[in-house]
Amino acid sequence: MSDQPRRFELVRDEDVSGTSGTGVVANGVLFPEPNGRAVLGWDTDVNSVAVYDSIEELEEIHGHEGRTRVEFVDDDPS
Repeated sequence: MSDQPRRFELVRDEDVSGTSGTGVVANGVLFPEPNGRAVLGWDTDVNSVAVYDSIEELEEIHGHEGRTRVEFVDDDPS
């Protein structure tokens, strides 16, 4: 497993809440284990940055039952 962070985009197909819109709504970085945390920076009218314990936690909160997905920008180093 790589010791380098991996970049990703949060892509929203359907905006359930009517807040963030569709398309790429946030950019993030997934840190390698043992840290494993995901940092997400929103690209919306109200910009913010949030830290999640894992990419799975981020998807649980923001995935909206498959309407939003994580797309990695960097290849999987493993």
